[in-house]
Amino acid sequence: MEFEKTYTVPKMIRDSAERFAEINAQYKRQKNGEFVPVTYREMYQLGLDFGAALLQLGIKREEPIGLISDNRAEWMQADLGIMSIGAIDVPRGCDATPLDLEKILSITECRFVIAENNSQINKILSLHDKLPCLQNIITFDKEEDIKDEVRKLAASCKVELYYFDKLIKEGQKWRIEHAGEVEAELEKGTMEDTATIIFTSGTTGTPKGVMLSHKNFLTQLDEIVERIFLNPGECALNVLPVWHVFEREVEYVILIQGCAITYSKPVGSILLADLKKMNPSVLPAVPRVFEAVYDGITKKMRKAGGIVNFMFNFFVKLAILHKRMQRKMFGQNPCFTTPLQGLWWVLFFIPWVLLWPLYGLGDLIVFRKIKVMLGTNFRCGVSGGGAFPPQIDEFFWAIGVKVVEGYGLTETAPIVSVRPIAAPVFRTIGSPIRGVKARIVDPQDGYILGRCKEGVLQIKGNTVMKGYYKNPELTDKAFTPDGWLDTGDLAIFTIHDELIIKGRIKDTIVLRGGENLEPLPIEMKLAESKFIKAAVVVGQDKRYLSALILVDEEEVKNFAAENGMQYDTYENLLASDEIHKLYETEISNLINARTGFKMFERINKFTLITKPFEVGVELSAKQEIMRFRINDIYKNEIDAMFKEDDD
Repeated sequence: MEFEKTYTVPKMIRDSAERFAEINAQYKRQKNGEFVPVTYREMYQLGLDFGAALLQLGIKREEPIGLISDNRAEWMQADLGIMSIGAIDVPRGCDATPLDLEKILSITECRFVIAENNSQINKILSLHDKLPCLQNIITFDKEEDIKDEVRKLAASCKVELYYFDKLIKEGQKWRIEHAGEVEAELEKGTMEDTATIIFTSGTTGTPKGVMLSHKNFLTQLDEIVERIFLNPGECALNVLPVWHVFEREVEYVILIQGCAITYSKPVGSILLADLKKMNPSVLPAVPRVFEAVYDGITKKMRKAGGIVNFMFNFFVKLAILHKRMQRKMFGQNPCFTTPLQGLWWVLFFIPWVLLWPLYGLGDLIVFRKIKVMLGTNFRCGVSGGGAFPPQIDEFFWAIGVKVVEGYGLTETAPIVSVRPIAAPVFRTIGSPIRGVKARIVDPQDGYILGRCKEGVLQIKGNTVMKGYYKNPELTDKAFTPDGWLDTGDLAIFTIHDELIIKGRIKDTIVLRGGENLEPLPIEMKLAESKFIKAAVVVGQDKRYLSALILVDEEEVKNFAAENGMQYDTYENLLASDEIHKLYETEISNLINARTGFKMFERINKFTLITKPFEVGVELSAKQEIMRFRINDIYKNEIDAMFKEDDD
């Protein structure tokens, strides 16, 4: 589909509201766990009502508005109102630290901030001295739910409190008195307008504000609806943070196809109950959610024990074997040489056919019971925000549950590619979507590489960000001289132009749960210990962080002497329980909530290393750690720290 230059996200939602007026667009979760539907017509009108209230409050076009909230139906309604009048949302979740909010809201100089509840209002007001532009807070909570101490704090800070439900009513009244004015503002929008400024995670460094336009989001809708197809009236169960760019684009994919957004939580009991209750067609989630489903199934089978567990393991292994042969025969594996499908048909056709009845039996007595947990309408899961573990991918493929993997960055709004539901190729993310160009270059000299050669992935197209907010220098660094966005990710093209992501060169770590973090602030904090010369944080695509700790030999020996420790060799000293406990204590004292770090930024495991880092080996000419070299040199040590994670 082609979009006009004046098309925007609110106009797309308006069109969906006209086409699917009485179809449910959202299911609003109540405190009792039940869901109340909101139709497309209702959601669109609520958005316009809120936009009218913002106009009444004096919000201007291109003005940034903070939006600090977790998943709830009002988030989309508020955001629609913001974008309808040409303002810009600056979103973040309730897990944002005060330091995060200070950076985000001060850089954008927000006069207005939408805060979900008492806790967020209190957090923002505690930063009042550092946010001189802050004048007004709008909360999703009702007036009677706001605590007296929060009201008093707001009054003492001279910050006006507004309530979303009351502003909706004010907006409805204003629209009657100023007929057509909100709609006129909506019409003024163009694809080039900035829709949002999404800040990538930062702990103690300055976060980067990614400016994304309406064009960045809408470009993806040209083809994504072909790869992730839905029917009007179907439901998607959403567990990702609503402010996250992956979740945001997923919601636009849902809304343009006339489907409903239902917010759940990535908690096993809640998610499984919601799957059963809402019977969704699609589950977009981070890899960890699918891992949790897998772990829940396997633990349940082990607990059952006996013949049940035996049959489960037998049929899963048989299904994996059957599907491996099938992928070879039907060309569903990534290909880097001339295809040999004819040969595979000769080798595998008879065993594949002979195994078919057994596979069917396994499906009848085992796999169907698993599929029922996902609902009778379930079409596929969409995994993004981190690498999809091979064993999880193979398990779901084997039992006949489609889970497709996507890839992207905040800077690409975010989708670069996603494995199509209808024609998936195992372990790939599919070819780049229409409107996106991709190339692979040599990480050392920048030469463009052909297919089947691993290098750094670079992206160009209408999905690529406008730049980093108020940071032209950082923007320039993100792009090559000829205008390609350098992703910092290692990738390879198959002969059929499907992409496979192989790893990362750039510093940002993305955990399997989709959490983005910068390792440098953690490493700098660890280096404050007198016992630590340097640290390298690792954990890309894992559940947790670990660290390689370069020890200070002199300080360790001093500690041993002061504590009367006896040892024969230095290596044995480092291997002792006392030294391990020393470093465990040092790390936990340095990396915790008190020092400004989030739960997922804590170090779960560590390995002590003794070889000093050298320029040209572990360090660049600028004395910077070359992480991809570290990953190669210390591969065994890193693998050992994540052995449980990979089992």
